[in-house]
Amino acid sequence: MVKLKSFVIASFTFFSLVTPALAHVPGVDPTMEAATKGIVAVAHPLAAEVGKEILANGGNAVDAAAAIQLSLMVVEPMMSGIGGGGFLMVYLKDQNKITIIDSREMAPKDVTPNYFLGEDGKPIPWFERHTSGKAVGVPGTLKGVEVALEKYGTKKLAEVIQPAIEQAEKGITVNWSMAQYIGENADKLKQYGTAAEVFYPGGVAKKEGDFLVQPNLAKTLKLIQEKGTDVFYKGEVGEALVAEVQKRGGTMTIEDLNNYVVKEREPVLGEYRGYQVASMSPPSSGGLTVLQILQLMEGYDVKKMGVNSADYLHRLIESIHLAYADRAAYMADEDFYPVPKKGLIDKTYIDERRQLINPAEANAVVKEGNPWKYEDEDLSALAKVKEKENPTGETTHFSVMDQWGNLVSYTTTIEAVFGSGIMVPGYGFMLNNEMTDFDATPGGVNQVEPGKRPRSSMTPTLVIKDGQPFMAVGSPGGPTIITSVAQTIMNVIDHDLNIQDAILTPRIYSSNYPDVRWESGINQDVILELLGKGHRFDEAPQNIGNVQAVMYDFETGKMYGGADNTREGSVLGVDAVKIVMDKPKAAEPTEKGSFTLKVNGLSYPFTASQLHIQDGTSYVEAGKLLLGLGAEAKNLAVDSIQVNGIEVLPVRAVAEALGYQVSWNKEERAVLLAKEKAQTSTPVQNHYSEDKFKITN
Repeated sequence: MVKLKSFVIASFTFFSLVTPALAHVPGVDPTMEAATKGIVAVAHPLAAEVGKEILANGGNAVDAAAAIQLSLMVVEPMMSGIGGGGFLMVYLKDQNKITIIDSREMAPKDVTPNYFLGEDGKPIPWFERHTSGKAVGVPGTLKGVEVALEKYGTKKLAEVIQPAIEQAEKGITVNWSMAQYIGENADKLKQYGTAAEVFYPGGVAKKEGDFLVQPNLAKTLKLIQEKGTDVFYKGEVGEALVAEVQKRGGTMTIEDLNNYVVKEREPVLGEYRGYQVASMSPPSSGGLTVLQILQLMEGYDVKKMGVNSADYLHRLIESIHLAYADRAAYMADEDFYPVPKKGLIDKTYIDERRQLINPAEANAVVKEGNPWKYEDEDLSALAKVKEKENPTGETTHFSVMDQWGNLVSYTTTIEAVFGSGIMVPGYGFMLNNEMTDFDATPGGVNQVEPGKRPRSSMTPTLVIKDGQPFMAVGSPGGPTIITSVAQTIMNVIDHDLNIQDAILTPRIYSSNYPDVRWESGINQDVILELLGKGHRFDEAPQNIGNVQAVMYDFETGKMYGGADNTREGSVLGVDAVKIVMDKPKAAEPTEKGSFTLKVNGLSYPFTASQLHIQDGTSYVEAGKLLLGLGAEAKNLAVDSIQVNGIEVLPVRAVAEALGYQVSWNKEERAVLLAKEKAQTSTPVQNHYSEDKFKITN
C-alpha cells in the first residue's frame, strides 16, 4: 500500500506520494537542453548573466532575484527599478513554503478619492494623468529587495547591487528592445527634460547599438551600497525624489517614504486538472483572475479542441470576459476592503458562471456574478465601480531556480513604459505612474485612499505537482498579464507543449466584449470563424506580454527555461543552457485586394487572392465569407461562381440574405455591411449542458 505524506504550503494542505517515483512533469521534453546547478529566465541577457553569476558563486534564488532586479533598472530602465514596486514569490525548499514579498507602491497620505478628477468633476485626460507627479505612488522595490534578502537570502544588498553599479558606470549597449521603446515614447521622455538628457541626448534618440552610460544612476546605486536603504527612504535620494514629485504636482512627502511598509503575504491557491496553482493574492487581481479563467476552462476538453482553434479561443475569450467582470467589481487592496477570495473560485460558483458561455456566439452583455453567496459572510453591499482599462502598462518578469530547489517568480514594474516619464534630477532613475491603477472615478473598492495599494494585474505564479512546484511563470503587460499566464499554463498542461513552445504560441487578450487583441500567427480561418461568432479582432496583430519561465523536473533533477521573443528574453543555466531570443522578423506586407470588406466598421482579414470583382459585383472566396459572417451555405439560396478554380460568392446577395444593410464606399473601395446585434432580455439558459466539448466526469 502506498503511503501518503501530508505537508503544508502557505497554510494549504497537499499530499505527495513517497513511493513510487514521481511522474514526469509537463512542459519539458528530450529536445530541450537542461541545467542542474541553477537557471534564470529574464527579459534581458545582461541581467540574466548577473543572476547566473550570483547562482554560480553560491547565492540562492532570492540573492539572484535581487541582483537581477537591480541590474534590470540599468539595462531595462523603461520597465522597472527602485522608483517602482513589485511582487516576489518564493518557494523555500527547506521549509516547503511559498511566500510573497509585496513591495507594491502605496498612495501618499495626502490624497482623496477625487484625486484624479478635474474642476469639471470628470477624470483628468489620460496623458496628463499618468505623467504628472500625482501619478507617482510611494515606491517599494528597494525596500522589498532589502526585506527579501534579510529574510530569505544569503548575501547582503551591498554585494548584489555591485553588478548594477558597474553596468551603469561603465555603460551598456542599447539593444533593439530598449531602442524601440525609446523611439515610441519621445513625448513622455522630453516632457520634463531630465529623462531626455539620458535617452535623447542632444535631441537625438538612443538607437540600437549605441552606448549608454548612466553616471547619475551609478551615483544613486553607490549611495545605497554605502548607506543602505535609509538614503532612499529617509535621506538625500528620497528628498530629491519628493522635491521632483511635488514640483510636478504630486503630494508625496518624505514622511510617506518613511512610512512605506513591505508586507509578506500568502498566495491564493487553486487546482487545475489535478495540479495546484499558487499565484498572487490581493492587492493584485492577477492570481484570482487566472484561477477563475483556468477553472472555467477546466470544464472543457481543451486538449481535444486543439491549440488556438476557434472552439478553444471562443470559450477562452468568454471565460476571460466573465473573470474580468468579477475582477472589476470585487478586487482591490484587501487591507482596505474584503475580497471574496473563497467565493470567486468556489466550484459551484464557477459552474454557475460557465453556464453563461454560449458555444455558438459571443455574449454581448457580461456582468459580474455574486461570489459573496459562497463566502461565510455576505458583504455584497460594498460599492462596485467598473471602468474601462487604462492603456496597457508594461513591466518585467523573471523566474529563477537555484541548485537547492528554491524557486522565485518575480514581477516588478514602474507601470507604463518609462513610468510617469519623471526622472529624479541628479539621481538618474525613473518614477512610476502606479497611482493611475486606482479608479479615477471615486466610489468603488479601488478608489484612491491614503496608504492604499492600487489594484494590480501582476501575476507571479508557481505550478505544483505532487506537492512540489515545478514551474515558475509570469509576464508583464498590464491587464494582459493575467491572460498571458493562463494561456501559458494551459499550453503546458492541456496542449502538451514544452515551455519554450508554450511561450511562443500566439496569445489573445479580451477583457470586454467584443474587442480582441491578438498576436501574429493565429490562423485566418480561426479569426474569421470568431468574427462570425460576434468577436471583433483588432485589424492588426500586436505583441501581448513577455513570458519568462523556468521548469524543474524533480524526477531527474534537471532544470529548463523558456524565454519570450517580444524582448531579448534569455535563459541561462549555471552549468548548461544558453538561450537568447532574436528580434522577431517584421511581418511581410500583405498585397492589397481589389476591395475591402468592412462589417460594422471592421475590416475583415481577406487576402487579395480571396477577393474578386466581376461585372461590377464583389465576390469573396465562399468558405472564407461564410466563416466570417457566421453562416452556412445550406441556409442560403445564393449561387456561387468559379474564379481560377476557386468557388466565390457575391457579397451583396449573401449579406442581404443574412439581414445586413449593404453599401459601397467608392473612395475607400470598400463594401460596407451593417447590422445591429440583437440584444436578448431573457436570462441565458444553461448553454454548457449542450456544449460538445463539456467534460461530464
